[in-house]
Amino acid sequence: MLSMLAVVAAFAFLPTPMNILVFSKTAGFRHDSISTGQEMFQELGKEHGFSVQGSEDASLFTPYNLRKYDSIVFLNTTGDLLNESQQNALEAFVKRGGGFIGIHAAADTEYGWPWYGELVGGYFLSHPQIQDATINVEHPEHPTMKSWPAKFVRKDEWYDYKASPRGKATVLATLDTASYQGAKMTGDHPIVWCREFDGGRSWYTGFGHTKETYAEPEFRQMILNALKWVTTK
Repeated sequence: MLSMLAVVAAFAFLPTPMNILVFSKTAGFRHDSISTGQEMFQELGKEHGFSVQGSEDASLFTPYNLRKYDSIVFLNTTGDLLNESQQNALEAFVKRGGGFIGIHAAADTEYGWPWYGELVGGYFLSHPQIQDATINVEHPEHPTMKSWPAKFVRKDEWYDYKASPRGKATVLATLDTASYQGAKMTGDHPIVWCREFDGGRSWYTGFGHTKETYAEPEFRQMILNALKWVTTK
């Protein structure tokens, strides 16, 4: 029979399940896919054994409360959402190694907070109508991109950004701007990227406007892998 000390030691080496906050507050345009996205995260948590709290309550952003989370997802957030103390809490969370994931309109958020712009990697500029576009994967070896082929076509609302994240972030996938109509970022057009930032890890995708996105097996696997990647210390 194992001694109590041996039992305690054995449990000390068991992996701790991830605890994720999915934040979807909006102060501007509100995507009707937010509820579908929240449901996807709950399903992923049940399927893969991690905890998910979905919320639109900015008061959760305190240094004490954020310590319970391994990563924070901004799911189609828009506008100015956090006051100064709440912003400081998110900065402290990242600086101690917390992970951040931005989905689609996370880039349409907190324009007056430069640190946040660096965290996400870019700010929204404009978009044409929803349509098919060709995506080229630049880093198929990256764990978050392994669910996609090297080149594929999918439908979404394709954001242009005020500036490219290339040079600051690792660009994981780009849009072929010749494959769809209305792009304002011609030539190099990153759409998925990641970076080490200010003590933590940040990962962003421009996918995620449509409800159908959150049922795509490849997208769901990408997000699961992104959660694992940003929480890896």
